[in-house]
Amino acid sequence: MKLNFELLKEIVSTPGAPGFEDPIRDVIISHIKDHVDEYSVDRMGNLIGRIKGNGPKVMAAAHMDEISLISTHVDSKGFIRFSTLGGFDPETLITQRVIIHGEKTIPGVIGTKPIHIQTDSEKKTKSKLKNLFIDTGLPADEVKEIVPNGTPITRDKNLLHLGNSISSKSLDNRISVYMLIEALQRAKKSNCDFYAAFTVQEEVGIRGARVAAQAIQPEIGLNLDVTLANDLPGVGDHEVCTKLGEGIGIKVMDKSVICTPTLVRYLEQLAESQSVKTQREVLTAGGTDTSAMQYLVGIGSHVTSISCPVRYIHSTAETCSVSDVKAGIELTSLCIEKIGSYTFK
Repeated sequence: MKLNFELLKEIVSTPGAPGFEDPIRDVIISHIKDHVDEYSVDRMGNLIGRIKGNGPKVMAAAHMDEISLISTHVDSKGFIRFSTLGGFDPETLITQRVIIHGEKTIPGVIGTKPIHIQTDSEKKTKSKLKNLFIDTGLPADEVKEIVPNGTPITRDKNLLHLGNSISSKSLDNRISVYMLIEALQRAKKSNCDFYAAFTVQEEVGIRGARVAAQAIQPEIGLNLDVTLANDLPGVGDHEVCTKLGEGIGIKVMDKSVICTPTLVRYLEQLAESQSVKTQREVLTAGGTDTSAMQYLVGIGSHVTSISCPVRYIHSTAETCSVSDVKAGIELTSLCIEKIGSYTFK
């Protein structure tokens, strides 16, 4: 299997801040519309593609939003103050380039006080968001006209080949969006009623998936997202969640969900039958759309997640292994074709 890097580059670079996912949704539609029987967009903004089939109702969710910023004020000198849409370590934002999606699209850079004039106490403490600002290089009156409060701002960082890996901003969760698109294009006839849900606003509270899951009412829920590849210096062996290049992750748990054990084992056996390399994901923090599919009012759902190991999550240097991505595409394709044979026992 060869990865379509041009497609992946398009998916990673297309903006889609939480609540402002229209651009990335349009790109996804263009790549799945000929590979599903029908598709629709709900009031929340979720894109749902369906492959009709006889068998259980299955929902595969991949959130299409990316952690982003939103403008809150333009000061008298034209510097933009902002808040976050999703979780950030402020240290990863300093000197980063951004794209401001205002009345017209303009670039900017995130600045803070130079180290030369920082006090000793400032040098010893971590940066705070309140001390950061965006510089567009434009005069204040022009910035105020272009950037009303509430303007979404995304990060600007190109996809990079890094040895046997790839590195970029927004691999969380565009790498999973890419895997689901590829799987839809590759899979043959399904033995289930399969719904591919590209969900919104996951990074600000798993909002879109809750709406989509309640509408679809799946019997089986598969999430596609990234997970921590923290196989790094300074991390003990007992603390490692997943390792880069050791296979696609199959979620056992995170802080928001304990997955269905029989479904975890089913995916492992399905992968093993086709020599697809996997590893178990046991994450003791964080949460994903998986929980939204499990918490169906009155009925619940069998769930797990196909999780791509990624280093440096929520930065502009997110890094994943090409071999893990290939394994994720293969396992997702197998699920589309065969997961209807899963039985809870």
